[in-house]
Amino acid sequence: MLPSAASLQGKPVPRVNFKTRAGGQSRDISTDELFKGKTVVVFALPGAYTPTCSSAHLPRYNELAQVMRRHGVDDIVCISVNDAFVMDEWRRGQEAQHITMIPDGNGEFTAGMGMLVDKRAHGLGQRSWRYSMLVRDGIVDTMFIEAYDEHDPEGDPFEVSDADTMLRHIAPDAKAPEPVVMFSKPGCPYCARAKAILKARGIAFTDISQDNKITTSVLRAVSGGTTWPQVFEGGRLIGGAEEVAAHFGPAPVLQPEVRPDAQADAASAGAHGA
Repeated sequence: MLPSAASLQGKPVPRVNFKTRAGGQSRDISTDELFKGKTVVVFALPGAYTPTCSSAHLPRYNELAQVMRRHGVDDIVCISVNDAFVMDEWRRGQEAQHITMIPDGNGEFTAGMGMLVDKRAHGLGQRSWRYSMLVRDGIVDTMFIEAYDEHDPEGDPFEVSDADTMLRHIAPDAKAPEPVVMFSKPGCPYCARAKAILKARGIAFTDISQDNKITTSVLRAVSGGTTWPQVFEGGRLIGGAEEVAAHFGPAPVLQPEVRPDAQADAASAGAHGA
């Protein structure tokens, strides 16, 4: 029997250390590091690479992450009873750059939340039930727990722990962004410019790159154009790099970074010149 949302709200999250991995490096992260002094959205799911988790749960949180941050959220955390290597590879495969992936490899956090469920019938062992929560300074503020049917213990409902429900709770008047898709070509400078604009604006997008199936003929059939890139938002054609800049706003001009050692070299050269 799972706990109710009301029984968990107002209580601290379990104190555990997570074995994580990112950028080829392993690192321990404590719950204090994740939650102390922060407002954090957490969504937990049964497993990396599983259908609903990969097609809907994780991608939509990644799409809405920047909107949530603009409304006072410091971080968006995905927790699953998987190991660190699996979670890191899944993050990269999903291009979920706006999400902090936390592997609860031993299920300690999930068990502490009362959300560890038996999925042995599917060969998955002990996994997390699907839920989401808003955590403020380590205290559970709000919980959204998927309904558990004791007559269907192997069910996996997905009705209330989704990103749109969480965003409506955090900011009822916030406008969720439309999905953005870009058809791009490797080595194309205009494609690189359009990507830079979208990234600078914090806009999550799906990049469909030219290959032996995504050809100019496909591009023309979809967009009516033959030049790369072609960008769509919510089913509407935006166009190429110029149209992307006009629609979303140009990317900010970044000043070149000067390394401290380069500054020292310049100062030394000036002294010698004097």
